[in-house]
Amino acid sequence: MSNYFVDEKGYYGNYGGAFIPEMLYPNVEQLRQKYLEIINEESFQKEWRDLLRDYVGRPSPLYHAKRLSEHYKTEVYLKREDLNHTGAHKINNALGQIILAKRLGKTRIIAETGAGQHGVATATVCALMGLQCAVFMGEVDIERQAPNVARMKLLGATVVPVTSGSKTLKDATNEAIRDWINNPIDTFYIIGSVVGPHPYPDMVARFQSIISEEMKSQLVEKTGNENPDRIIACVGGGSNAAGTFYHYLDKKEVELVAVEAAGKGINSGHSAATTILGKPGIIHGSKTLLMQTEDGQITEPYSISAGLDYPGIGPLHAHLHESKRATFASITDDEAMKAVFLLCKLEGIIPALESAHALAYLDYLKAKPTDVNVICLSGRGDKDLATYMKLMK
Repeated sequence: MSNYFVDEKGYYGNYGGAFIPEMLYPNVEQLRQKYLEIINEESFQKEWRDLLRDYVGRPSPLYHAKRLSEHYKTEVYLKREDLNHTGAHKINNALGQIILAKRLGKTRIIAETGAGQHGVATATVCALMGLQCAVFMGEVDIERQAPNVARMKLLGATVVPVTSGSKTLKDATNEAIRDWINNPIDTFYIIGSVVGPHPYPDMVARFQSIISEEMKSQLVEKTGNENPDRIIACVGGGSNAAGTFYHYLDKKEVELVAVEAAGKGINSGHSAATTILGKPGIIHGSKTLLMQTEDGQITEPYSISAGLDYPGIGPLHAHLHESKRATFASITDDEAMKAVFLLCKLEGIIPALESAHALAYLDYLKAKPTDVNVICLSGRGDKDLATYMKLMK
């Protein structure tokens, strides 16, 4: 058995578990006992995969970025999650979880969101399935992700502004958990990243693993080999990275690169580089690496990208970092912005700010011209256009 997958107690090495209030224990325990049985059912897989194909538009293409490859003098492929319905990878997981919620008899869905993509994906699947939806979102993120807020409302979701703490993703998650404690019977919490109490990190990774499942056959078609030399993905909580790495976790010959947000600089006090600045702690129901003060108070994270603005990291990624299975890097706001404009200019693709952090790592890459590098382009940049316009010369 590989030591990169979750064990029966919900741990990846030293990280994971389920640290939850007693009120939530029945919900989480019901999920833990039933999730694998339900999602492995043939009828579940058929419903999920049919919707991924016909509703989401999968498989997402694996695109050989020729001009970008020439610029960096190495072979660059983009896994185009930006082309999914709703504009990011988040829909893969939201669809899986809502089918699960319906099979558990739940009638109301809650979610947290930072960049708004998970909120949009959840609002979308709730409209599709006819379920009530409430999305918790920090006030700061509501302001900087206005297009996604409008989409959620149009899709029938209630967007609940969160005014506590830094008014971003961490605080939205706190409020969603609070709501779940108050409404344990009819409500299902669709968590958008590989965070939270077990079994969420494993469940989300399994739903997102459709990304690397497709990559294997697409790489054979493009290069003759299902294994690339390296895979690069941005990491906040880390769901797109977990899905992109999933089928390669045991393949040591494939280098895995996880890119965090350095914000205004690692030591600027305005950063979200968890693996550099964090130490073990508990956040949102799991033990992981967490940015915190000496006395254990959570440090406010910062990133120009709302989806990477999180003080922790999923327990799988904490384990990949500690075990050195993955290389962790960090990219500043300025470097990410430079990568946005470069991709626009060379490939005619406007990436999300989150994905731009992964793209910017190419500036630091020491690769051979023949190396095959796959980058997960986790989302499109429509939601970030206001930020981009401000910075255009």
